[in-house]
Amino acid sequence: MNSIKRSNIFKLIISFVIVFVIGIIGSLVTYPQIATWYASIIKPSWTPAGWVFPIVWNTLYILMSISLFLVLKENLSDKKVKFALAIFGIQLALNLLWSIVFFGFHSIIGGLGVILMLWIFILMNIFVFYKISKWAGILLVPYIIWVTIATYLNYSIYLLNF
Repeated sequence: MNSIKRSNIFKLIISFVIVFVIGIIGSLVTYPQIATWYASIIKPSWTPAGWVFPIVWNTLYILMSISLFLVLKENLSDKKVKFALAIFGIQLALNLLWSIVFFGFHSIIGGLGVILMLWIFILMNIFVFYKISKWAGILLVPYIIWVTIATYLNYSIYLLNF
C-alpha cells in the first residue's frame, strides 16, 4: 500500500514537472518579445490584458498536470494508455512550438498553422484521456476553450497585420 502511494506521489510530481518545464521554456521564448515585437504589432480591441495570460496559462498547466497524472496512474503497459500519453506529448510539444514560431520567429501565419494543429491534438487528447479517466478528459476542456480563443486571436492578428 505504501509503495502505491509513493508511486502515485512520484507520478504526480513528474506530471507537474513535465508540464511546467514546457511552460517555462515557452515563457522564456515569449516574455522577451512581449514589450518589443508583440507590442509593435496590431491587435484587435478585444485582446485580453497582458496580466490575464500568466494567470490563465498557470491555471491550465495545473489542470493539464492533474489530467496527465490521472492517466499516468493507470496501467502504463496498456496500449490505450500509451496512445493517450503519445497524444498528450504531441499536443504539449505543439504548445511549445507555437511560442517558438509565433514569438521566437515572429511568424504570425506560422503560429496560426501550429495553433490549428494544437487545437486538433487537444481535442484528440480530451477524447483519449476521457476513455481512460473521465476527469482526465474533463480537466482539459478549459484548455481547448482557451486555445480556441487564442486561435481566433492569432487569426485576427494575422488579418490586422497583413
